[in-house]
Order: sequence, then structure tokens, then C-alpha cells
Amino acid sequence: MVRKKGLLVLALVLLVAALAGCAPNTDPITSESTGFWNEYFIYPLSWLITYFSNLTGENFGLGIIIVTVIIRLILLPLNIKQLRSSKAMQEIQPELKALQQKYSSKDANTQQKLQQETMQLFQRHGVNPLAGCLPIIVQMPILLAFYQAISRTEAIKEHNFLWVQLGNPDPYFILPLVAGLATFLQQKLMMAGNQTMAANPQMTMMLYIMPVMITVFALFLPSALALYWVVGNVFMVAQTLLINKPMMAKNKAQADSKK
Repeated sequence: MVRKKGLLVLALVLLVAALAGCAPNTDPITSESTGFWNEYFIYPLSWLITYFSNLTGENFGLGIIIVTVIIRLILLPLNIKQLRSSKAMQEIQPELKALQQKYSSKDANTQQKLQQETMQLFQRHGVNPLAGCLPIIVQMPILLAFYQAISRTEAIKEHNFLWVQLGNPDPYFILPLVAGLATFLQQKLMMAGNQTMAANPQMTMMLYIMPVMITVFALFLPSALALYWVVGNVFMVAQTLLINKPMMAKNKAQADSKK
């Protein structure tokens, strides 16, 4: 399961890189733009960024930060579900390993029984093995729409924020490096609260590959997108700390009660 999740993350990141690099439509986005993607994803994001930017004195950098936080708050229930699902998956690992040993034969009938009993085990404990992938899948259209909203809105693209022009890559590589470090820290915190993930070599590999990939993408993509990654990952770090802390305290209390 963990290996499949890691491969899914890698595939989705590669998809983002490919689609962002060859976005076919560069026409300015307006309320008159037609097409499902333009009307329901790109223009609403462009409008939101512009709206909050106007509230902050036409500061499009602050507008992007506010919209990023709003998106993260909307996705918060999914992310909480992801963390809880990872915790539940960790708790049933002994039972899962027992099933795998019981049905260790590779013939089709045995493997079918293994799948059936594994699903029954998940249902008994309320575990959804796909819950961890859902936030990633949901974020893909948002990320692609964010890229196009930035690239196709002149006011955003040409705005200067701090040391960067939002439509161009960061000339000092600061935002890409911070985005990579925040990605690493967020994944490290998730693994710290999950022994199963920490012991899995595929997840350990992803711990280092993902931050490097995010950094490399941010080096070449508009700095507005790097800013989105920085704010989003810092938010995720804070979220993981807030959620994991009571979970870890509960685990410690349960372990102490068994002594």
C-alpha cells in the first residue's frame, strides 16, 4: 500500500511538471473565457487572487498567500482524514502481517482470499487505504489552475513581491530552496508519527526525492507558484504538528497504561 502511494505521488508530480511545461493556452483569462477548465478552475482562482490583492493594496503576493491559506483550510478535513488513516493503518499492521503470513502462497485462490480478508480487516477498523492519496489527487487540478491563473493574468504575472517578479522564476533561488525544505520537513514529521512509513524504504526514498523535485520545478516555474508551495507546505507543517501532538500523547498514555 505504502509503495503504491509513493509511486502515485511521484507520478502526479511528474504529471504536474509535464502539463505545466506544455500548457497550450496562453490567452489572458477573463470572465469571458469559455470552456469548463477556464470557467470553473482558472478564472475563479484568478478572480480570488485579484480580489484579496485589491484588499491588501494591490499586493498580489499577499493575495496569493491568502488564497493559498484558504485552499489549505478547505482541504483540511481531507488532510486530517489522511493522517488518521495513516495512524489506523499503522495500528493494524500486526494483523495485516499475520494475514500475509497465513496466505503466503502465491496461487490465485490464496491471493484472492488474502485480498478479501484484508478488505474485511480494513472495514472492521474503518481504514480506507486510498484516503492518503485523496488529498494529493484533489490538489492536482488546483495546482495546474494556479499555474495557469498566474501565467494568464497580466496583473499577477507582472507584479513585484519582495525580491521577485511573480511571473518569473526566483533569481536568487530562495523560494525554491525554502519550498524544498518545507516539503522535507512536512514529510519528515508525518513519518515521525508513523513507524510503518518510517521503516518502508520506498517512503524513505520519497522523503528525499519529493523535496528535490519540488525545488527543481520551482527553479524554473514562476515564483508565484514557488510562493504557493512555500505557504502551503509551511501550513502543512503546522497542521501536522497540531494533529500529531495529541495523537502521540494518546499513544504514550496507552503505552503507559499497559505497563
